[in-house]
Amino acid sequence: MSNSIVIDAHVHLWEKQHGMVDGRPVFGVGNGKSDFGGEIRQMMPPFMEDDRNTAERLIANMDYACVNGCVVTQEYIDGNQDDYLLTVKAKYPDRIKICSLYEEKEDFLLDGVDGVKICAGRLADRDLTKLLPVFKKTESAGKFISIDLADGDEQVEAMEYLIAQCPDLKIAVGHFGMVTTKGWQKQVALAKHKNVFIESGGLTWLFHKEFYPYPSAIDAILEARDICGIEKLMWGSDYPRTMTDITYKMAVRFIAESKKLSENEKQAFLGGNAAGFYGFDKLHIMKKIPNML
Repeated sequence: MSNSIVIDAHVHLWEKQHGMVDGRPVFGVGNGKSDFGGEIRQMMPPFMEDDRNTAERLIANMDYACVNGCVVTQEYIDGNQDDYLLTVKAKYPDRIKICSLYEEKEDFLLDGVDGVKICAGRLADRDLTKLLPVFKKTESAGKFISIDLADGDEQVEAMEYLIAQCPDLKIAVGHFGMVTTKGWQKQVALAKHKNVFIESGGLTWLFHKEFYPYPSAIDAILEARDICGIEKLMWGSDYPRTMTDITYKMAVRFIAESKKLSENEKQAFLGGNAAGFYGFDKLHIMKKIPNML
């Protein structure tokens, strides 16, 4: 794996968290904690004591873990980060792709971004067929859509309709189809379509009770491979939330050190597939940084 390209298909960034959950605010309160709609949660590692989840901190983690590139997605619980992400892309154009956030209104950003993020499971109107104009506009702009679907197969039929109507639109389905919920395989099966891929952001969160090295998560990757092919699967960390209990490097290592995946499968899953899907073409092999252990 030392000579491979590694791409993280699902990370989050913000300078200031100003989100909403169920109509209640989400905001940082110090030492990596956030007020999550009235409940205090450890939103980030505690060393992010100033509540700033910046690109510079991410790049430092990526360098240490030998992760070449990443895709910054968004979430309503963090608030719209379009303006900040545009500055991030300008600073790290070769290593970072960014998504704007769709917020159930006609206007959403396409200029200057690489894709559009839709939090489908959090929409007030979860009928995705009504988003056909959004999908069409994104397709015409030559951008991709990153979408986290509602649990199970609730929105799969609507996605089939949208995929058929937008045959040239690249779509990345997030959170590995919510793999620990009933019906997740139907989300993964969407990747049988030419331009639909599955990314694993949050996989370690979904198998958190099992913890490292997440053997059931590896089994889920194998099951998804058998459904749609390893060439349709992409690794994602869901940084920084999943880093409250593991390091960023561990999020890579449990894949890289698995005995159940072949070296070719690891290379495809950890970066090869994402390089083609997202259009990373200026990445270079990274030198491993020794530590003091």
